[in-house]
Amino acid sequence: MLTEETHRATTFEIFFDIVFVFALTRLIAFMGEPPTLLSMAQGMLLLLLLMISWGAYTWLGNQARADKGLVPAGTVIAMAATFVAALVIPDAWRHGRDVNAPLTLAVAYIVIRAVQLALYFYAAAEDRQLRGKLLIFAVPTALGWIVLILGAVLGGTAQTLLWAAAFVIDIGGGRVAYVFRGGWPLRSPRHFAERHGLVLIIALGESLISVGSGAGTAVARWPVLVAALLGLSMTVCLWWLYFANAAATAEQALVQASGIRRDKIASDAYSLGLLPLIAGVIYLALGTEQVLADLARNRPQHPFGEPLDWTSTTALYGGVVLYLAGRLLFLRLAVRSAPPAQLVAAGVALLLLPAARGMPSLAALGLLTAFLIALVCYERLAQGSEAVTPSG
Repeated sequence: MLTEETHRATTFEIFFDIVFVFALTRLIAFMGEPPTLLSMAQGMLLLLLLMISWGAYTWLGNQARADKGLVPAGTVIAMAATFVAALVIPDAWRHGRDVNAPLTLAVAYIVIRAVQLALYFYAAAEDRQLRGKLLIFAVPTALGWIVLILGAVLGGTAQTLLWAAAFVIDIGGGRVAYVFRGGWPLRSPRHFAERHGLVLIIALGESLISVGSGAGTAVARWPVLVAALLGLSMTVCLWWLYFANAAATAEQALVQASGIRRDKIASDAYSLGLLPLIAGVIYLALGTEQVLADLARNRPQHPFGEPLDWTSTTALYGGVVLYLAGRLLFLRLAVRSAPPAQLVAAGVALLLLPAARGMPSLAALGLLTAFLIALVCYERLAQGSEAVTPSG
């Protein structure tokens, strides 16, 4: 049942990732009704909690096969809890008469985490040190669950603050366990890198579906169709920026590292470094969806759409800034270096934000797409120059 060094992602794990990414698309629905700075901040908080739960199952799947023994049975329970959480996410801060969505979401999250801890403890039957580490980790994790339930009951601002505290407690618990018991064992580095790449590419694909919902039945109108194609072009650029220009380098560093260094790359670069990348995809999808919704209103006096408000513009451009900054952080944590141009690129995207605020929505989307295409072309040329430059 334990994995080997050559273990790779299973189809069952990919199925779990699809359910998880469905929850991410529900986050876009939550933040887009309509987008506000508060809803975007709350959406980020929900994303952090979801990413913690997904990351826990990635570590589990690296320790024990996800399709053998008791692990798949437990994972199905976690999938059901994730699906329930996804369904109630749009009402995460609303206390309805029939279903208390915040409490339902909190309980679903606890089920997801509790099942993972139980399965991990079961899989570590022959490793007393790992079991001891899990017991230490379970104490602050359970404390975070109490805070989560309390926030769901109180609602409002208290819910936001307490759920943020629950995230900090959960992350802190992992660090405490690390200090007292050392790093978490990584049995198959290629499996670990593959799982993170798969969930990112599924998120990119699902973001296109979410973006398409902003067009509705108006997709046959040429401004809407152009905007949709621009959204696809940006997604292709994001794919290239990570998978063609970062993923292989980081995976090689993870495979070649050993001991504490391998553990730090896995826990810091992948488990934490993936957060801004996924967040960037979600915010970019939210902003693009707002552009399509604006163009779908079909106002003859504004054929290219009206300027987006600050919130939607921030989601659109801020998503790209987050993605680029996340890629930079990911590489620095994985290989301890990253080209300075990547920092410049994130800064340029941020500087474009105020200019885009005054543009028609389609023009703002076009400007961002042109920037990403230019960035991809520049990095491709830079790679070619490095390939032909003499080494000595």
